[in-house]
Amino acid sequence: MAGLPGAARARSTSPGSPPALDGSFLLSPLGGLMGAQAVLGLLVWSLIAATTYHLHAAYGWVMFVSLFFWILTLLFFVTYLLQLHEKFYMIPWPLMLMIYNAVATVLYITAFVTCAAAVQPTSWRQWDYNRRAAASFFACVTMITYAVSTFFSFRAWKGLGSNAATSQVTDHA
Repeated sequence: MAGLPGAARARSTSPGSPPALDGSFLLSPLGGLMGAQAVLGLLVWSLIAATTYHLHAAYGWVMFVSLFFWILTLLFFVTYLLQLHEKFYMIPWPLMLMIYNAVATVLYITAFVTCAAAVQPTSWRQWDYNRRAAASFFACVTMITYAVSTFFSFRAWKGLGSNAATSQVTDHA
């Protein structure tokens, strides 16, 4: 479980103890990427929501993808920030995060392409054009952050960069 916060220490929280904030999570690559995904995803769906997206079916897909993954990213962020993933130790969190980030990357690719293809410079409302173009840019950047998270999640799932002896001790403590 290398790369995940709390992976180097033994499980110190018991199932009955209250959740505690994990400050090291915010400084970890996973925490930083999740924070960036939350901010960028918020930008994407708020920029689309500020336009007349209901007149164009393509923007409905972009809105769905960005809002859906924004909510799920916030849930994962809070789960890791409050160390709730340690209370549910029977769930394979590294595998789950890897699958989640891979699916988010693929769907954000479709949302980015859809959003970019639907931007029309001859729009009768200039501010709609600007917001849609900005949403397209931020969808691309968000897609890249999910792809990087997929890479780090894959490394954490495979245990790359950790010592086999220490991972055996900390995983079963």
